[in-house]
Amino acid sequence: MTAPNLTLPLDQDDEPQARRRVSCRLCGRPLTGREARLWGLGEGCRAKLAERGAPRPPRAEVEQDALPGLAD
Repeated sequence: MTAPNLTLPLDQDDEPQARRRVSCRLCGRPLTGREARLWGLGEGCRAKLAERGAPRPPRAEVEQDALPGLAD
């Protein structure tokens, strides 16, 4: 006499979890790399944020009047 072939159903925890889609916060493209998913930004968008928004104005001497009572 042979034992009946018993198959057990798979537990839900044994199935691989589908990865949640993570999109870039700036451009909306899907993120695939680990670091990009942690930051929530793609590499191009992170590079844009690292750049300064506007250049610093050039230094210029300020013209001002001499203080009264002081001689040059």
